[in-house]
Amino acid sequence: MNENKIAIFEGKQIRKVIFQNEWWFSIIDIIEVLTRTDRARKYWSDLKSKLIKEGYVEVSEKIGQLKLIAPDGKMRETDCANTETVLRIIQAIPSPKAEPLKRWLAKVGYERVQEIENPELAQERMKKLYEQKGYSQNWIDKRLRGIAIHQSLTDEWKERGIQKESDYAILTAEISKATFGMTPSEYKELKKLKRENLRDHMTDLELIFNMLGERVTTEISTNEKPETFDKSKQVAVRGGNVAGQARKHTEQELGHTIISRANYLKSPENQKRLK
Repeated sequence: MNENKIAIFEGKQIRKVIFQNEWWFSIIDIIEVLTRTDRARKYWSDLKSKLIKEGYVEVSEKIGQLKLIAPDGKMRETDCANTETVLRIIQAIPSPKAEPLKRWLAKVGYERVQEIENPELAQERMKKLYEQKGYSQNWIDKRLRGIAIHQSLTDEWKERGIQKESDYAILTAEISKATFGMTPSEYKELKKLKRENLRDHMTDLELIFNMLGERVTTEISTNEKPETFDKSKQVAVRGGNVAGQARKHTEQELGHTIISRANYLKSPENQKRLK
């Protein structure tokens, strides 16, 4: 599964995604940063034609159509390139921002190489990012554990022959429906989220039951080894049901629902802690 991120260069967003074990960047975003034009797509179309005419056919060949989050919040195919190709494109754009952007790209690319060689570095960077946003250490520990559990689940699905990103989304939605009574998109709507990552805005208990559903699903799948997508879907529902029943029992004991409409950082307990 692709890992989508948004990086910031001098206050401007540059979308990037992990593809073939390296960062690929949105060319449109790069052009907007360099030219400050509001017609970046037209600029890129003209530049691409110019590069091909000048004999740089390999630049066009190294462009990939990858899905990134569009301004409307949907995943849309966008022209992307790795660091090497983006640097070649930058050379063809006259801009005072070119050199700082080159250094920034080199740094981002190098960090990815380090993270591949030592995954603990990626975890440390993520931990610091959450700390800077104001999350508590207890929440961060659960969030990082949840990421590891989700990765184990997707690895298990790969073993079962599931490859399409849309299929991963369907299976994840089945677990969520069985656990919380709603799909991730419905959950985001409840919390009034758009581009934001749903799990980054879950409370401690929401994270715990989310992890339970995904971990149980992984265990069942590992034991039974479903051979078809439909069977994996049934396993996802069963795993989610375990977490769903546990959630309902917990709510009975607490006397209230654990499903929160609030973003985690806007919750009363966290606001009090941040004061």
